[in-house]
This record gives sequence, structure tokens and C-alpha cells, in this order.
Amino acid sequence: LTFISYLSKTNISKTNKMKLTIATLLIASAAAFTPSAFNGARLGNTVACDSALDMKYKVAVVGGGPSGACAAEIFAQEKGIDTVLFERKLDNAKPCGGAIPLCMVGEFDLPETVVDRKVRKMNLISPTGVEVNIGETLQPDEYIGMCRREILDTYIRNRAIEYGAEIINGLVTTIDVPADHKTSDNTYKIHYAEYQEGSSTGVKKTMDVDVIVGADGANSRVAKAMDAGQYNFAIAFQERIKISEEKMQFYEEMAEMYVGDDVSPDFYGWVFPKYDHVGVGTGTVVNRPAIKQYQKAIRDRAGDKIEGGKIIKVEAHPIPEHYRPRRVQGRISLVGDAAGYVTKCSGEGIYFAAKSGRMAAEEIVKLMDGGKRLPTQAEIENTYIKKYDSAYGPTYAVLDALQKVFYVNNGAREAFVELCNSKYVQQVTFDSYLYKRVQGNNPLDDLKLLGDTIGCLIKGYSNAKPDAEFSNPVESQKRI
Repeated sequence: LTFISYLSKTNISKTNKMKLTIATLLIASAAAFTPSAFNGARLGNTVACDSALDMKYKVAVVGGGPSGACAAEIFAQEKGIDTVLFERKLDNAKPCGGAIPLCMVGEFDLPETVVDRKVRKMNLISPTGVEVNIGETLQPDEYIGMCRREILDTYIRNRAIEYGAEIINGLVTTIDVPADHKTSDNTYKIHYAEYQEGSSTGVKKTMDVDVIVGADGANSRVAKAMDAGQYNFAIAFQERIKISEEKMQFYEEMAEMYVGDDVSPDFYGWVFPKYDHVGVGTGTVVNRPAIKQYQKAIRDRAGDKIEGGKIIKVEAHPIPEHYRPRRVQGRISLVGDAAGYVTKCSGEGIYFAAKSGRMAAEEIVKLMDGGKRLPTQAEIENTYIKKYDSAYGPTYAVLDALQKVFYVNNGAREAFVELCNSKYVQQVTFDSYLYKRVQGNNPLDDLKLLGDTIGCLIKGYSNAKPDAEFSNPVESQKRI
């Protein structure tokens, strides 16, 4: 932008902005009567005048994962808005199972090149080693996509850049939030360190923006700046293990889930196939200090299937357990993990991150009316938040209930695995996951499932070994 356009976007009062615009027009008018105006010479001040009149609002998206990239590509397509996307690590490989539902591939126009493996079978293993293979209800064209986050994230982020988003490889450190930002159009000042060649710490810079979307994960600095409140969190731990081609054949279309208090007291362990390796991991909320103990257990449970493998990458990251208390403050909105959009029971977050980023951006773009106005907090809450909660609130509620029933002890875990033998359970589970709709429309089958659940729980509780006891009263109270 020109000097005049830049000044018009800084933190100056509306009165001063008006004075600046009038002064600019007077200078341009005076220049029109200089000799250069009559000899065909180009008038430099005319450009400055046009820039002032063409001033755009600036939207900053902080975080370049699926939620931020999907938001940025929507904003970037609106010509009346300047879009800036901050990402601290452009080759970031977030520790993540990497599973995406089939509906995401089509809905977000993803090429098959971002999908490493198409999983059509899921092996569930109970605490006592009972195995149930599910996936028989899938149609030939249905699958769960397994991807590496560095591939998926880069693809969507590059698409946002192609649409016109300005990418800044930098770390947002703090944000100055005006005291009256809920009732005024005053800008936010972002402080960040831009990484440049030859600089290990980054060059400190600032930027004034009108709207902020926080897509910077569980440790969101945007959330802290806007006083979004804290939430409980899990620690997810994953090792990428390179195994032989012969062993990889077993995981060609297969993923595995292990349940038991040895691998997690409140979640599950997994072995998910990637391009040329498997991701082996686990997670927990209630006993985070023991995460490495649980990781060793999942490796031991996988046993011969990954024996002799080489660990090529170790990853760990916090995962939110519920929504932030406040997801919108003024013209700052949270999406993805920053907002707390990860489901219980399955631990899924990629789809909901991408969907929330897109939904938030679409609603804010509509409210900005082609860049003519700024949205209010009430407007954002009544559109983005209301629509998101209406669409996906039931999914979060159902999965939260399932986790509280089936992940509490080994008896419940045994019951969970046995229930998954039911074709009806498999059908409902896969349909709900693949297409993001809460399924279960057959009253007779639902009633039978209730009876089966009670029977399996009674059997599981009678046969399962007790869970190991643990205590961490200090760590369990920690929030982010």
C-alpha cells in the first residue's frame, strides 16, 4: 500500500482520518494546476488519492493449519478485503492421527494426492486381546482418508495464497486489544516476529488489522489476548515408525485401535497407516504425566506387527477437551483447536477445524458486505457460532456421552469392543463419521442396541481386570 493508505489504517481517530483524507484531496487538487498537469506528465499524488479512496479493511488469520487456511482462502476471494495469513512453521507436521472423513475430500475439493492411505477396515482390540474387525458395511467407494498434516496443511494453505492471501512466515507474540473494541472500529495491533533468512529469532514487526481469526491451536495466543478463557486438555503423543514393506502390507487398508488402561485410562491407542510408515500413538487427559508409559504400552500391544521398525519422528501436542468459554470477543473469532473443536471418544479435529474456519470466514465476509463495513460481536455470534453449534452440537454431545460410558474402565472397554460386532453399530458409526450426521433412524434396532449395550456392560464388568490406580492432583487441575 502507499504511504497514505498505510496511515489511514493505523490507530488514529476517525476525525484525524477525515482530516488526512481532506488534506490529501487538497494536495491532489493543487497539483492539478501545476505545469505538469497540462503537459501530460503523470501526477504522483493522484495515485495516493486513489489509494486513500480505495482503502480496504484488513483481516488477519493467525495459524496456517486446516482451520486458518480454510478461513484465509474464503477471505482472499473477497476483493474488498486484504487478507494476511500468519504461520510460524510452514513445514509443520502436527502430531495427529491424520484421519479425515470421506465427506471432507469432496466438500473441500481435496485431490487424492493428499490422502496417503484409504482405510476400509478397522481392527478394535479390547483390554483382554479380543479383536473385532469392522468395515464390512462400507461401500466400495467409501473409506477413511489417512494423511500427513504437513501435506494436507500445505495444500490448503497454498490454495489460499493462490487466491490472494498474503502469507507471513512468523510467530504472533502479542496482540494489543483496544479497551473499546466491542463498540468501536479501532484497529488491533499484532506484534510478531517474521522469520527471515539469516535470522534465528525473527525480525520484530507490528501490523494494524481490523478483524482477527484465531486458528493457532490449543496454545492459542489469540485466545489469551481476547480473554477467551481456559479449557481442559489432553496430551497426544505419536511416533512415526518406519516398518518393512512386508509389514506395511498388513496396514494397506487397515487401521488399529487399542483400548485398555495400559494404553490410556480415558482414550485409546492407535496404529494408523501413512505413506511409507505407521503413526503409533495414544493420548490422555486424566493422567498426562504418564503419557510415555502409555506410549510404550501401545508399542508393546502392537507387538510383532511393528517389530524392528525405526522411529523416524516423535510428536506431542495438547488437544482441547471442550469449547472455549468465549469464542468471539469484539471482532476476534476463534476456530479449530483454538476454539476447542475436537470431539470426545474419537478425538477427531481436522474436519471440524476446516469446517469452522470456512464457516466463520463465510459469515464474516457476508457481514462485511464486500468490505464496506465491520461486523459486530453480536452479529458474528448470531451467524457463525449459532450455525456451527446447530450443525455439530449434537455430534459433540453424543460422542461426549459415549466416552463417559465406554472409556471409564476396562469392563466398559470390553463391552465397547463386543458391541462393535453388531453390523448395525458399524453402519451407524461409519455413516456418522464419514458424512458428519448423527445417525440412528431405526427405532427397533435402536431399542435392541440398548438391550445389547446393557448386556455387554454386565458381561464386561464381570470379566475385566480392575484398572490400575494413579494420582496426580496437581497436574490434573492444569488448564490452558
